[in-house]
Amino acid sequence: MERKLLFVYNPKAGKAQIRNKLADILDVFAQEGYEITVAPTQKRDDARAVVAGRRKDYELVVCSGGDGTLDEVVTGMIQSGLRTPIGYIPAGSTNDFGGSISLPKNMVRAARIAVRGRDFPCDIGTFRYEDVDDVFVYIAAFGLFTDVSYETEQEMKNVLGHMAYLLEGVKSLSSIRSFPMKVSWEGNEVEDDFIFGMVTNSLSVGGFRNITGRNVKLDDGLFEVTLIRMPKSPIELSNIMISLLNRSIDTNAMYCFRTAELTFESKEAVAWTLDGENGGSHTKVTIRNVCKGMDIRVKPLPE
Repeated sequence: MERKLLFVYNPKAGKAQIRNKLADILDVFAQEGYEITVAPTQKRDDARAVVAGRRKDYELVVCSGGDGTLDEVVTGMIQSGLRTPIGYIPAGSTNDFGGSISLPKNMVRAARIAVRGRDFPCDIGTFRYEDVDDVFVYIAAFGLFTDVSYETEQEMKNVLGHMAYLLEGVKSLSSIRSFPMKVSWEGNEVEDDFIFGMVTNSLSVGGFRNITGRNVKLDDGLFEVTLIRMPKSPIELSNIMISLLNRSIDTNAMYCFRTAELTFESKEAVAWTLDGENGGSHTKVTIRNVCKGMDIRVKPLPE
């Protein structure tokens, strides 16, 4: 009896390069003896719905697209109540998470890892607001630049890649707004005006490595948290950005810490992004780390 594999892919992700690689990818799966079900997505939330409603007899779920597609697949996996290994073939504009687990940019090589690799139990995050529990794979963020990823058109991402995020973000520098918030974690509490905040489980964000911190582990049950205070001048803002990219922490301008759980509270609703997709606007959210909450395929260990 053949093993069953569900392959979910976003045909528009990145530069739509999967169109030229699809036959080769399916051939890799077939060579491993899988009976393949192919599900191309047509709109947002398709990947989540397909994975959440799949049959129980799939031994492996493989997805291809950007980090947003992976986010939907992981969300669908959690909603299904099943824990099936997930293979990932990065095909988006930034692919922060794919880089964090050392997946190759070559899609056929990534497909081989999906079917021949080892399962790595990786942390994920839950994002709770009101009575709703959402899921994210590697980042929940608010403030400066965070609206860029879902306001930037797919075509622009395809052409410009990382630069799309930077160019769109620069447009908003003249109208930086701050968010008065109270942040609580492990008996600690701060109240301040923040222009940016990110809760991450990744080695890079927006294509920039080390921006989330040093010695990051994806299975330690902890998030890396960065909160940037409102700068007093353009020069201070410039220094903050340099410090952030160099990860030379300016303690007067930002808070950086690790935690398994934290809560954000504000009087006005704050817009969030989860794995680069719109996470809605909320006055209170609680973010928790689910230690080793999913199984993702990575390169086999060297013999």
